[in-house]
Amino acid sequence: MENLLEILRHLPEHLQVWATAYGPGLYGILFAIIFAETGLVVTPLLPGDSLLFATGSILALGVPPLNLPTMCVTLVLAAFAGDLVNYHVGKWAAPKLFLSGNLRWLNRQHLEKTQAFYAKHGGKTLILARFVPIVRTYAPFVAGLSGFKLARFIAFSLTGGALWIVTFLNLGYFFGNIPTVKRNFELVIAAILVVSLAPVLLEYWRSRRTVSA
Repeated sequence: MENLLEILRHLPEHLQVWATAYGPGLYGILFAIIFAETGLVVTPLLPGDSLLFATGSILALGVPPLNLPTMCVTLVLAAFAGDLVNYHVGKWAAPKLFLSGNLRWLNRQHLEKTQAFYAKHGGKTLILARFVPIVRTYAPFVAGLSGFKLARFIAFSLTGGALWIVTFLNLGYFFGNIPTVKRNFELVIAAILVVSLAPVLLEYWRSRRTVSA
């Protein structure tokens, strides 16, 4: 755990070492991390936003043969593949969890409420969830659980994934090597997290106002 925390605290430095050591193999390493962070329900604490930002800053330094366009395509595919796996796991789990009757806190009524929510807000939820750590790991699982249509899921998942990957890679590429940013990497990531949560909190506040009105 200490080693993981150390890596997270000094991501740019570690990525620089990995880029030099593995070259194009870094595409595969980052693909696996983003895939797991978005596709495996048991790994929501893997780095996402911070990893993308740090990766963008390393690409800006110029480490051949790595480049920004290829990294964008690679990680968008990783994010989409992870979402798709998570969706199908949720779809497979739905009848076992909700319809078996073995768990008191999971029942048909919960499933119907989830289905109603995704029918109304599903697309927006999938896109916004991409920008919120932990939530983006569970959103595709819940979408599959609720019976969200696969064709719509693919469209919103690709859109949200592309926006997330391209945004954070480019933020790191253009701003990650500014001296102040490099010296305060942890604070920058914390600020990004706050900004990422803002749309979700705003949407929650709006929904609460609608209910109370």
